[in-house]
Amino acid sequence: MITEPKLGRLLPALRQAVTGHRLLFAAKTAVAAGLAWYLAPLMPGSAAAYPYYAPLGVLVSMHPTVAASAKHGLQSLLGLGLGIAMAFAVTTITTPNALAVAVVVGLGVVIGGLPRLGSASEWVPMAALFVLVLGYSNTQGFSFAYVLQMGMGVAVGFAVNWLVFPPLHLEGIDPAIDGHQQALSKQLRDMASAMTESWPPDHEEWASRSGELAHTATAVRTAVQAAKLSAKANPRSRRRAGRLPGDLAGLRAMERLTFHVQDITDVLASVIWEEDAGTVIPEGVPPNLAEALVDVAAAIRQWRHGDAEDFKSSLEEARDSVSALSDSLTEAAADQASVNATASVAMSLRRIITVVSDAM
Repeated sequence: MITEPKLGRLLPALRQAVTGHRLLFAAKTAVAAGLAWYLAPLMPGSAAAYPYYAPLGVLVSMHPTVAASAKHGLQSLLGLGLGIAMAFAVTTITTPNALAVAVVVGLGVVIGGLPRLGSASEWVPMAALFVLVLGYSNTQGFSFAYVLQMGMGVAVGFAVNWLVFPPLHLEGIDPAIDGHQQALSKQLRDMASAMTESWPPDHEEWASRSGELAHTATAVRTAVQAAKLSAKANPRSRRRAGRLPGDLAGLRAMERLTFHVQDITDVLASVIWEEDAGTVIPEGVPPNLAEALVDVAAAIRQWRHGDAEDFKSSLEEARDSVSALSDSLTEAAADQASVNATASVAMSLRRIITVVSDAM
């Protein structure tokens, strides 16, 4: 009987596995494997006697993107060729025995470690072992059948993946970017609240949120890179992937924003909790600092999705707030107060404004 905690973990895992993309991929793989099995007996010569290698070739070539299908399929065939060549060399001097198996597997693993072999590295020892053990009595015929059936399976798998709704992973970009925008904006607003509370502030979760920001930034990077990879050699990309250059630019902007927000977080956390760090905010400056943080957070929140006029207005408010913050720092410095920490925050806020305005 499945307990409730285990069920709570199982259901999200099932939802992640049983997605539309995954079900379509499974259906395409199944169709390609069946087609390869149907075609396998039609292969010439001794190859018809080994039909089971054709569906195996399909499994090798079926990957979530068209480019990955071509890459892994060709690399696997390269590994087969290297493994077969090595097995040929061994079978000329010995029969299948424990020493011969150890030699081909060991050499196969060594050869598979050569740089840039990719998927080929896994197939070198496997192909060598199959040819040595299963095809020793007819090395040439078995090798021919092995390569031909695998090659046919790879071709069928790639063709099905390329022709039948080739995957184009664009739908994950906007949710990932939206999530990270909200996280950055919330971080600035939470720090603004801390500036108006008695110190140390009652709410300090923001000070340890760098890991969360890094996680949402990684989600953006993963979504954009997955979309970029899925567009390679994809016939659907001509119509639907025109947005990718803008998404890549958005990714670069997000990474810069994340760096500046994390820098502000580190500085303000040091100001509040590290008494001996020499980082302080002069008296009278926190209200201006809080207003600047709130206005810059609003600009980040409206970037990419807000109305153009509203976004322009938010940018102007953010610039005015940061300018007012700089004026207050100038007054504090005239009174011999230490302004290094706050000046660093003001510089980061200016750079955030520059990033979002340039990225529009």
